[in-house]
Amino acid sequence: MKITDIKPFPVWVGHRNQMLVKIETDEGIYGWGESGLSSREIGVKGIVEHYREFLIGRDPMQRGALWQEMYRSQYFEGGRTLTAAISAIDIALYDIAGKKLGVPVYELLGGKHRNWVPTFATGGGNSPEEMIDVAQRMIAEGFDCFRLHRDYEPEEKEGLYEPREAIANSAEGLIKAREVLGMRPVIGYDFHHRLSVAEAASFCQMMPAHTVDFLEEPIRDESPEAYEALRKMTPVPFAIGEEFASKWQFLPYIERGLSNYIRIDICNVGGITEAMKVVGWSEAHYIDLMPHNPLGPICVAATAHMAMAAANFSWLEIRESAGEQTGFYSKEVFPVQPEIIPGRVTVLDKPGLGVEVDEEALTEPFRYSEMPHLKRNDGSHTNW
Repeated sequence: MKITDIKPFPVWVGHRNQMLVKIETDEGIYGWGESGLSSREIGVKGIVEHYREFLIGRDPMQRGALWQEMYRSQYFEGGRTLTAAISAIDIALYDIAGKKLGVPVYELLGGKHRNWVPTFATGGGNSPEEMIDVAQRMIAEGFDCFRLHRDYEPEEKEGLYEPREAIANSAEGLIKAREVLGMRPVIGYDFHHRLSVAEAASFCQMMPAHTVDFLEEPIRDESPEAYEALRKMTPVPFAIGEEFASKWQFLPYIERGLSNYIRIDICNVGGITEAMKVVGWSEAHYIDLMPHNPLGPICVAATAHMAMAAANFSWLEIRESAGEQTGFYSKEVFPVQPEIIPGRVTVLDKPGLGVEVDEEALTEPFRYSEMPHLKRNDGSHTNW
């Protein structure tokens, strides 16, 4: 079997772009993959087209060797754009391998540890009362784990984010929510790496013990030493890793015990090939996975197959619930996809990923889309 074509599809689904990749072979077997570098899809498309030139004619079953060649075939190895492109190609190659062998992808990874994949949702509100309401609705749906956010009005209206105001509002809402919701729900909070070490420590110190069960990406991740400093200031578990583009970026966070949940993004880290190395490494340190999954059904399926084959797993992020409606899982575009119900994802017992794409339904072309460029009140830039 040989690769005959690789086709990138940057398209609009729901309220954001999805960067899909289709690999075709001379046996009529094809595979679908997805890249996760949101708002930079055209850059990924260009890398996929570069890789296409030397991958045509190659054996798609040689996934590991092709991964190494893609990663190491230029002087400047790695980087987010390259590994985002590699991720989409690698996932599509696993889809092909499963179809060729007549087995679901999780069978290629060692077989399943569970019958379905637990999921967590995300919701929020402009007041403690709205936060409590959306949390109760997510619980009623069937979610026992969720991120519960306090919406920050200046961000939505003016593109402003003042960390000290935001953490005070968030802590107030979370304290009141925990009092009402009780001890059972698993509640997390995501700051999207907007805080400094001091601000993140203040946020944790504002709240009684067990107000939140995990804190996601409170500060930027370029400096593991900064996370070491923060780790000494709070016992709140950290969930880190959604931005990491290789196993090497995970290294200090796993080896130094800086992350308690691994937020691996299979569509950015290098696909299934690279992700499974992080899975085993995390298991050796008794760290559970909590994958980042903000995209469409191909990303859901690939991540869920990884979760099925991982012993060390907690929850998979899902983007449809009482807390948010995104339109990412369009049945028109993806007529065959994993079964997604509140609290769980079940992969289809079909060869490959168990996802089909209706190419004729890919009618919404790529739209230029930029994440918010936030500023503080004094005019200086901060992270989105």
